[in-house]
Amino acid sequence: MTEVGRALSQLGIDHIAAYSPEARGRSERAFQTHQGRLPQELALAGITDMSSANQYLDQIYRAAHNREFAVASALVGTAYVPFISGNLPDILCEQHDRRVDNDNCVSFEGMSLQIPADEFRYHYVRTKVRVHRYVDGTLALFHGPRKLVSFSATGVLSAESEVLRLTA
Repeated sequence: MTEVGRALSQLGIDHIAAYSPEARGRSERAFQTHQGRLPQELALAGITDMSSANQYLDQIYRAAHNREFAVASALVGTAYVPFISGNLPDILCEQHDRRVDNDNCVSFEGMSLQIPADEFRYHYVRTKVRVHRYVDGTLALFHGPRKLVSFSATGVLSAESEVLRLTA
């Protein structure tokens, strides 16, 4: 399962893939519309750098495209429902399964993440854990639903009140 598929599943959202030729054709036609229009519009506006192009997309292109192609809903109200369960940062992050090594550490992208002893277990050797990498670059180790330890992006890790080391 992809990261997007996992996150959608955790959020209770059914993913409907566009496997039919008709659905694929609709998305391909939309891509052709953008690929055919956007380069000419950027050239006409004299835009040659990425930041100006992004600004043009945000301020002009997207609004004009939505005015031309948007279809009003037949139903009154909104289809959005508030998210009331779980922790969104823990769902909307990268998650990687790992097995704890004999030294009570987890190897992750060239780093050795040490798990401190806690009140529930003295060690987690050979236990399956999850590494969460958040948008801000911080890491956390989970055993089931329980967060064992957090690592900051600067390399310092904290486990409740303890400060431990992160080796790279």
